[in-house]
Amino acid sequence: MITLVFWLLLVCSLYSYFLYPLFLVILTSKAAKIPVSQVVSGDKRLSYSLIVTVFNEEHRIEQKLNNLLALEFPPDRFELIIASDCSDDKTDAIVARFAARGVRLVRAADRLGKENAQLTAIQAAKGDILVFSDVATVMEPDSIEKLDIHFQNAAIGAVSSEDRFISKDGSVAGEGAYVKYEMWLRQQESRLGGLIGLSGSFFAARKEVCTEWDIHSPSDFNTALNCARVGLQSISAPDVLGFYEDLKDPSKEYARKVRTVLRGMTGLSRHLDVLNMRKFGLYAFQVISHKLMRWAVPWFLMALLLVSVFVATHGWFYQLALLGQILFYSAALFAHLNERVRNFGPIKLIYFFVQVNIALMDSAIKFFSGTRMTTWKPSAR
Repeated sequence: MITLVFWLLLVCSLYSYFLYPLFLVILTSKAAKIPVSQVVSGDKRLSYSLIVTVFNEEHRIEQKLNNLLALEFPPDRFELIIASDCSDDKTDAIVARFAARGVRLVRAADRLGKENAQLTAIQAAKGDILVFSDVATVMEPDSIEKLDIHFQNAAIGAVSSEDRFISKDGSVAGEGAYVKYEMWLRQQESRLGGLIGLSGSFFAARKEVCTEWDIHSPSDFNTALNCARVGLQSISAPDVLGFYEDLKDPSKEYARKVRTVLRGMTGLSRHLDVLNMRKFGLYAFQVISHKLMRWAVPWFLMALLLVSVFVATHGWFYQLALLGQILFYSAALFAHLNERVRNFGPIKLIYFFVQVNIALMDSAIKFFSGTRMTTWKPSAR
């Protein structure tokens, strides 16, 4: 019986990272044989509203505004809106100086968080397509033009950018193994039920998709969910890029992970119907596999280690399994204590994996103890 528990926990531990991607490959290979939706001709003149949510960004808002004003798109089809979440520094005053250049400032009545400020901007927006970005993200001059090509397909409800990391010297860093893996997952999910989460730093959606706006759920998740509700596709666009710098204080990266996951858990808990596969089909399968099962990984791993201690007497395979886990977590601990070891290839990946799962466990404990996070203070970059 205990060996059966061992194998069950092992499968559950590996499912989200290894078995789910395998299922995606199988499903997308079959989906490729299904005729795609008819694409609208590229002459439809869609208008765009670009919304940037801010809170106390006086030190970098001007740089963001200059980036936005450099975007190449017909001005009669494009507007810029800065949504202030009750900033109490000079942010709003700086934005007001750009009014003559077409930048609109809207201010939330109360500081209720990012999504509430976005809602204030949505209600003021005139565009057919709403583009959401944050201050830290740098957009390429042709970003809106590229988005416009995607939205010529009437079946597309939302488009997510792909993130690129900028090193402190200003160069674009190479993609790590984990980032490549996540981007690959997004591409597969785009071809099936649609993305289960957009890039929170830069994404776009049709205005009708944003009519049901839950200010207590992360907008990147809620928008993807709304697409699934109305039968539209949310996709990842590898040609639409958002560039951002690393955090100034790397020690705060862990807190950012916990905050992100906690918000994700809160959002899903408010929309549990998305787990109904009869109603949402492949989309529900993707949410369960990519979100729920991944959030549960640290608990599966902890239980697996405990069970491995008791099952080690059942043969050499189980002894090796226990030894492998001990060495794996020892490497992560050693990397935590030694920065030089932490930057070594395979050890770096192990350390990152363990750190992420500790953050997932921390987030779950906070969530089930009643902690919620609505208002936010942007991370310094």
